[in-house]
Amino acid sequence: QVQLVESGGGLVQAGGSLRLSCAASGRTYAMGWFRQAPGQEREFVAAISWSGGSITYADSVKGRFAISRDNAKNTVYLQMNSLKPEDTAVYYCAGDRDNTYPRTIPEAYDYWGQGTQVTVSS
Repeated sequence: QVQLVESGGGLVQAGGSLRLSCAASGRTYAMGWFRQAPGQEREFVAAISWSGGSITYADSVKGRFAISRDNAKNTVYLQMNSLKPEDTAVYYCAGDRDNTYPRTIPEAYDYWGQGTQVTVSS
């Protein structure tokens, strides 16, 4: 069983930046980031293939966020720039044990972290 641990969340002002990290206890293939605000559905943010050659973003974060990974460290990152109050949520990383390509639905993923809180103040 692969365990994922997120870190890097916090409180920032609008327009600021944060870098989230997700460390995996073992190898995973495709990795993704999702977020969930109170009372809301879990929302896709970004995903990356095993090789890092294929990346997809939600329209709401495109141009502001960047996902990357370091397979030697079993770690995936989410660089978040130009943060908006609407980005406030718990951010979860997810790993896919079966597919090397990125997918955008939470049901596609097998491993989940516990989440890290990101709060953006106006």
